[in-house]
Amino acid sequence: MPVVQRNISGSPVLVPNDIEGAVQDAIESVSPFLVDTKKTSKPAHKKLIRRGNREYSQPLRFAVQLFFVALNLWIGVQFYLWVRWAESGGRALEVSRPAGVEGWLPIEGLMQSKYFLFTGQVPRVHAAGFFLFVSFLIISFVFRKSFCSWLCPVGTVSEYLWKFDRYTFRRNFQLPRWADIALRSLKYILLSFFAYAVASMSVGAIAQFLGSSYALVVDVRMLNFFRYLGGTTAFVVLGLVIASIFVQNFWCRYLCPYGAFLGLASLLSPARITRNLGTCIDCAKCAKACPSTLPVDKLVQIRSAECTGCLECVAVCPANNTLAVSLPAGLRTRRVIPVWTMAAGIAIVFCGLVGYAKITGQWNTELPQQVYLQLVPNANEQRHPTVTGD
Repeated sequence: MPVVQRNISGSPVLVPNDIEGAVQDAIESVSPFLVDTKKTSKPAHKKLIRRGNREYSQPLRFAVQLFFVALNLWIGVQFYLWVRWAESGGRALEVSRPAGVEGWLPIEGLMQSKYFLFTGQVPRVHAAGFFLFVSFLIISFVFRKSFCSWLCPVGTVSEYLWKFDRYTFRRNFQLPRWADIALRSLKYILLSFFAYAVASMSVGAIAQFLGSSYALVVDVRMLNFFRYLGGTTAFVVLGLVIASIFVQNFWCRYLCPYGAFLGLASLLSPARITRNLGTCIDCAKCAKACPSTLPVDKLVQIRSAECTGCLECVAVCPANNTLAVSLPAGLRTRRVIPVWTMAAGIAIVFCGLVGYAKITGQWNTELPQQVYLQLVPNANEQRHPTVTGD
C-alpha cells in the first residue's frame, strides 16, 4: 500500500510502493554502512577446510619427553650408585659421578650465570649445571617455555597425572579465575626470593660459595632429602601428587619458581602460536585443549608467560592453516615453521652446549676421589657457608 511522507512544507504526500522501493534501493546503494534494525543478522558460518597433512606434534613431543625421562632415570640411578660407593668408603660398586645431575640445581645455575656474566669465566665447580641451565634458558627464549613441556621430567609426570584423571573421570577440576590468578602468583613470589638472594651476592661471594664444602655436595643433600623423607615432607609430596591428578599441572602452574623464571624469559621469544582469523571456524577446541587455560580462540598471537609451547592447541585444531608456530619474517609479517623444526631446534641447542662442554673438558668437576669419600658420607652435616663480599 502507499506510504505517507511529508514534503518540504510539511504537507502529507502519498508515495506509491514502486517509488518507495526505488528510494530504498538508492539509499542502500549510496550508504552500504547503514544497518536495517528490523533485520536480525547472524554471523556468517565459515566453511571448514580440514587439514590435509598428518598432525604429528604430540607423538614427537611424547618421544622427546620419553627420552628425557629415561635419561634422567639413568642419571639418577648412576648418581645413587656413586653416592653409595662414596658412603661405603670405596668398597661398593664403583661408578663415575654423572655430571648431568647438576641440571637439578637451577638456583646454583643462576648463581653460576651471574658469575660468568661478570667474569667471563665458566665456574670450575659443577660446570655441567651451568651449561644445562644456559641451554634450558636459550630453549625457552627461542621456543617459548618449551623446556617445561618437552624436556622437564617433573613437567612430564605432572602432565600425565592430570591426563590420567581426564581419561578415567572424563574431566579435570578448574579453579575459579580469582583463585587461579592468586595461586599463579605464588611461583613468582618464590622466584623473587631466590632472585633477590642471588642478586645481593657479589661475584666474590658466589666464588666463595661455589668453592665451599656445602656446594660440593649440595647434589648429595638433594638426594638425601628424598631418601630420608620425614612424615610431614612425605605428606606434602603426596598432596602435590594428588593435586596434580585433579588440577592440570598443579606444581608447574602454581609453585615452580624455575618455570616462572623461564616463563619470564619466554616473553621475549620471537616464536609464538599464531591464529589465522580468516580460516578459524571459532570452534574453541584450542582453548579447551590448552593446559594453561589460555583463551587461544580469542587471541591472534599467544604472548603469555604461561604458554609452554606444548602445541596441544595446534594438535586439536581441525581447520587447515589456522594454528601454527610462527617466527618474524619481516617488520609486520610472520612465517609459519613446521613442528619438526621446533624439535630439531631444541635438540641442537641442548646437544650443542652439552657437546661443547664435553669437548672443551668443562663438563665434569675434577676433584680427587678422596675429597668425595670424605664429604659425601657427611653431606647432611655440611652447613651453608656464611659468605662475605669481595
